[in-house]
Amino acid sequence: MDTITLQLFTVLSVTSLLSQRVYGLENGLARTPPMGWLSWGTFRCKIDCVNDPKNCLREELFKEMADILIADGYYDVGYEYVNIDDCWMSRKRDQHQRLFPDPERFPNGMQGIANYVHDHDLKLGIYNTFGKTTCMGYPGSQGFLEIDAKTFAEWEVDMLKMDGCFTPVELIPDGTVHQC
Repeated sequence: MDTITLQLFTVLSVTSLLSQRVYGLENGLARTPPMGWLSWGTFRCKIDCVNDPKNCLREELFKEMADILIADGYYDVGYEYVNIDDCWMSRKRDQHQRLFPDPERFPNGMQGIANYVHDHDLKLGIYNTFGKTTCMGYPGSQGFLEIDAKTFAEWEVDMLKMDGCFTPVELIPDGTVHQC
């Protein structure tokens, strides 16, 4: 192929690609990717609030981050989620098999954080996994998907980050979970 033919082919290919229509459901949802702050990048699983309270996963941290999203202008440019990653929950489920946050680090529970975040016109995201335990060894949703979904809905969680840590491969042969 000579240079002129190659250039013409490239121009026609690019023009063809740029002129294609994109179709999507126009329901007002997900017009932009979900944007916000996620605790994992900085705080990972830091839970020693006695010796390191400023770098600990605790209720006040998430309230502070909500305040920062508003005060520093992040909300104005589309950042609306405050996302709680792994290590937020107690090591065991309650007597009704429900997840619940560590009571020392989250004294007002997840509903308290949800109320604070929502009062600032922000949204709350939370983490769990399909497996029996999260990546850091906390209770996962395997065998408890319906209970956990109801719990998150009762807490008014707006987004769920569902991980795959410790999910048995045989439960996801085609990329979907059938028996969790």
